[in-house]
Amino acid sequence: MSKLGVVEDTLFVPMAGRIYASEHYPQILYDPKALDLKKKLPSGLLKSDDQSQYTLLASAVRSTNMDLFIRAFLERRPDGVIVQLGCGLETAYYRCDNGRSRWYAVDLPHVVECRRELLPVPERETYLAGDAFAGDWIRQIRTDAPDAPILVTAGGLFHYFEESKVVGLLRMLTGFGEIEIVFDSVSKSGMAMMRKKYMKQVGHGDVQMLFYVDSASELAGKIGNGARVLAEEPYYRHIPRTGLKLSTKISMAVSDRFGMVKMVQLKL
Repeated sequence: MSKLGVVEDTLFVPMAGRIYASEHYPQILYDPKALDLKKKLPSGLLKSDDQSQYTLLASAVRSTNMDLFIRAFLERRPDGVIVQLGCGLETAYYRCDNGRSRWYAVDLPHVVECRRELLPVPERETYLAGDAFAGDWIRQIRTDAPDAPILVTAGGLFHYFEESKVVGLLRMLTGFGEIEIVFDSVSKSGMAMMRKKYMKQVGHGDVQMLFYVDSASELAGKIGNGARVLAEEPYYRHIPRTGLKLSTKISMAVSDRFGMVKMVQLKL
């Protein structure tokens, strides 16, 4: 576990949220693999006391939303490929695998090293170490599966990069066959709320957020090459709120009412 400190924030903030939801609000997300991992983590890494209920559940809801898109895709394309960009310690494979799909988890080398240590590579998932914005990973996947339909997930990834970099990646992917991508995004007005309510509490108050989506169709237009919107929906749309703190319910309702955080799915 010697290298865990390097990537503690990026790896364990989402995991703390998934564990919190699984223990207290399994109707939002139940993640047995995350609960199993909790026992293997050094004590003190999961500092959920530092976060509000809202920030803990915001992390869990990202996984809940991604699961919905992954399951819907695999219902349509049971032999499809799932690619998780910036995978961290995401455990969607264990929640959503249909027994026949191929999965790829892409992240920076030191993250993949930690992932291998805590999550040994399962049967049909491949770990790829590299830069999500470089083309190596998609070329590798297309070598393995030249014609398969692909769903790329990018959870919590794009916020911190310039729009030109995100658009460049999406435009590049249009040249690699049948690909859909789903990601979470803030609106311009949602950036301020996320900085105030989420980033400070998880210890990233000084991190700059750069990428936002006010209109998914405008983004598709910037990508070009036939990119089109498959879904653009409020972040908490499918989330049951029974039993949550009033402040959490209000934050979720305000976010959805003003489109501050959303899920976007594009066909590339």
